[in-house]
Amino acid sequence: MHSAVTISALEAGKHVFCQARMSMDLAEAEEMLAASKRYPELVTMLCPPPFGLRGDLMVKKILAENYVGRPHHVRLQSFTSNYLDPGAPAHWRQKIEISGLNTLTLGIYVEVLHRWLDDITGVFARGKIIHPIREGYEVIIPDLLTVLCSFENGAEGVLEFSGINALAQGDRLEIYGSAGTMTYDFNSDVIQAGKLGDRALHVVDLPPELEGEWRVEEDFLAAVKSKGRVRPYPTFEDGVRYMRVVQAVADSRARNEWVAIKR
Repeated sequence: MHSAVTISALEAGKHVFCQARMSMDLAEAEEMLAASKRYPELVTMLCPPPFGLRGDLMVKKILAENYVGRPHHVRLQSFTSNYLDPGAPAHWRQKIEISGLNTLTLGIYVEVLHRWLDDITGVFARGKIIHPIREGYEVIIPDLLTVLCSFENGAEGVLEFSGINALAQGDRLEIYGSAGTMTYDFNSDVIQAGKLGDRALHVVDLPPELEGEWRVEEDFLAAVKSKGRVRPYPTFEDGVRYMRVVQAVADSRARNEWVAIKR
C-alpha cells in the first residue's frame, strides 16, 4: 500500500511522510524513490527507527573518534516471544500480503546499522517457521531468522532475529573493533564501551546535549515549511538502502546462497 499511496500523493502535489518499513519489496521502494525525484519540490520522509534514537549521537561520536578502532565483528540480537503461542492468530506482520518481504525486526535494525556503521554489501540468510498454520492461515514469513553479512567497511556481522524465544532478554548490539568494544542495549538505551587492556566494559555517560529525542513529526513539518531548504531524515534513498538488504535476505533464503548487494 505504501508505494501506491505515496506515488498517487506525489502526483497530486502532496508532501509525503511514509511509515516504515518503506515498502513490500525493493522494486516498490525504487518506484517510490523514482517518483520522489520527479517532484523534487515536494518533501518526502520515512519514519525513522525509534531503536537507538536516544544514544544515536553518542554512538556516532564513539565510532567517529575511533574508540573501538576498526570494526571487524558486529553481533545483533533481537528476540521476543510474540509468536510463541501456536494458537494465536497470525499477526499482520506475519502476513506477506500485508508486510511484504519484511521479516521480524530485520529492516528496522538494518537501518540502524547503516546509520552507525556502513552499508551491508552481502548476506547469507536462513529462516525457520515454527508454527506454519495459524487459524487456517499459512504463514510463510519466518518465526526466526539468522543473517550472516558483510559491511562495506570490512566488518563481518551476525544478525539474529526471533519471535519465538521465551523469556527473551530484549535487543542488543555488540561492535568489536581492533582497539576495543562497544555495546548498545536497545531496551534501556545503555551504552557500554571498553578499550584493549580494560578489565571490563564501563557504562558511557550520555550528556544532555547528545541525548536524542523523538522529533519526527516536528522535523517533517519543519521541512515542509522550509520550502526545500531543509531535507528531513530518513530519505527515500535511505529506505532503498535498507530495502536492498531486506530483498537480498529474502532472495538468499529462497536460493540458499550468498547474495551480493549492488547499489
